[in-house]
Amino acid sequence: MSLNAQINLIRAGVMGANDGILSVAAIVLGVAAANVSTHNILLAGFAGMLAGTISMAMGEYVSVHAQRDAEERATADETQRMELNPQAEVDFVTHKYVAAGISHDLAAKAAQEMFDQAPVVTAVRERYDIDPGEQTSAFGAAIASFISFPLGSLLPMLTISLVGNAWRIPATVASVVIALMITGAIAAKLGNANVLKATVRNVVAGLITMAITTMVGHIFAR
Repeated sequence: MSLNAQINLIRAGVMGANDGILSVAAIVLGVAAANVSTHNILLAGFAGMLAGTISMAMGEYVSVHAQRDAEERATADETQRMELNPQAEVDFVTHKYVAAGISHDLAAKAAQEMFDQAPVVTAVRERYDIDPGEQTSAFGAAIASFISFPLGSLLPMLTISLVGNAWRIPATVASVVIALMITGAIAAKLGNANVLKATVRNVVAGLITMAITTMVGHIFAR
């Protein structure tokens, strides 16, 4: 398995954990705000964890397969183009490099050398920004989500059940915010994104989600 494929599997696991933390936190906070028993809070959290685990795993499986179908279609299209008019594909890449600021002679030489070594792979990569040799395992992504979602779900469920009634909501919010900071930073690192912006965005989205479900719980409080 290539490094990029491994990173994609890790990213699926991190995002699965992130969704598990936030989704179940939103559920248990909303139910807790309605002043129900700890048993009912955990029951709702467990139901959310089970539903989320299955839906995340199936969603990853379907999503990765859809991406692979698109990649296979792109490869088939480029294979046909290479059979009909290979020079047109070489010219496309040459013009692409010229537009990026490379001299025409150098761009033409580079394009021709790449097509001589791997014609279809080069055509697919340059036209669609896809590397046919690097494919994420749909089954692997599904398993990563299937494991990470319930693990993430345990944090809000344990916090809200172990802390006293007076502090269970703020304690759960605090623990979830810390967890979201960690998962947001890891996801940003894996995607080569700005860590601070990604972390803040993840935390703000989590706070808004928890605030809404907690407010709804208060509305329907006994």
